[in-house]
Amino acid sequence: MKIHKEGRGSIGLAVGVYVLLNLLSFYFFYGISPLISWSILLLSTVPFGLVIYFFRIPFRHHAHSDDWVIAPCDGKVVAIEEVECDEYFEGRRIQVSIFMSVLNVHVNRYPIGGKVIYRKYHPGKYLFAWHPKSSTENERYTTVLQHRNGQLILAKQIAGALAKRIVNYSEEGTEVRQSEELGFIKFGSRMDVLLPLGTEVLVKLGDRPKGGVTPIAKW
Repeated sequence: MKIHKEGRGSIGLAVGVYVLLNLLSFYFFYGISPLISWSILLLSTVPFGLVIYFFRIPFRHHAHSDDWVIAPCDGKVVAIEEVECDEYFEGRRIQVSIFMSVLNVHVNRYPIGGKVIYRKYHPGKYLFAWHPKSSTENERYTTVLQHRNGQLILAKQIAGALAKRIVNYSEEGTEVRQSEELGFIKFGSRMDVLLPLGTEVLVKLGDRPKGGVTPIAKW
């Protein structure tokens, strides 16, 4: 396991606060009651550990296949439905939505390999990411990819109630590899993948795919 580069600043701050808090605790309270100092150390270790846990990147063997659309993130499948497109595409598409809790790995990955043909940032609200309207009203980044077979998919990174920053590494006109890093969303979020009608969906509601590993659809 390694720590994501987007978390280095947050972890540096957490380390500083953790060390300073406990130094002061042992300096002022240890002589009065060692139990107080040890209790503060224990209680402060929990949130410090959670910050490190949140920015983790576990070592995995990522999937690569021209036949599959791979999960762009860890989480829980909360929607599989036909929707009317509100951006880039006209008509209807199949939407697969994956909700990420604060305990999930939050690295986002390209669901297919191909060319980035569209990328756009949308400022917006911070509704809870599982809310249906979060797809169209929350802060979000949209990336459209063209597979070498000509098929197009749209991957949407959506901020949640706690997430205040979305990172997107894609650039229009560049070629990307399936399962490599697309970006990162901090503290609870969601990703939607919009697929062409007729695509075979391989997951069901409630499934918990792993980003870069689990096939969610097949051409």
